[in-house]
Amino acid sequence: MFNKRLRALRMKRKFTQQNMADMLNLSLNAYQKYEQAERSPSLECLVQITDILNVPADYLLGRDDFLQSLGVSVDEYQ
Repeated sequence: MFNKRLRALRMKRKFTQQNMADMLNLSLNAYQKYEQAERSPSLECLVQITDILNVPADYLLGRDDFLQSLGVSVDEYQ
């Protein structure tokens, strides 16, 4: 789920994979592995991703039930 949401949010924000890689100080190949679910980001990188995309980490991680229990609508991020 992380990889699909990452890709969808990146595209919604009109960032290329290269843009994201540059903002995260990663190689393009390393970033692409996140979207292909071949690799997971470190905690530090995950925080950077959430800051860039302006979404809670819980949304990227698929914790919709938890967000909804806090009264946060996940629809606003889709």
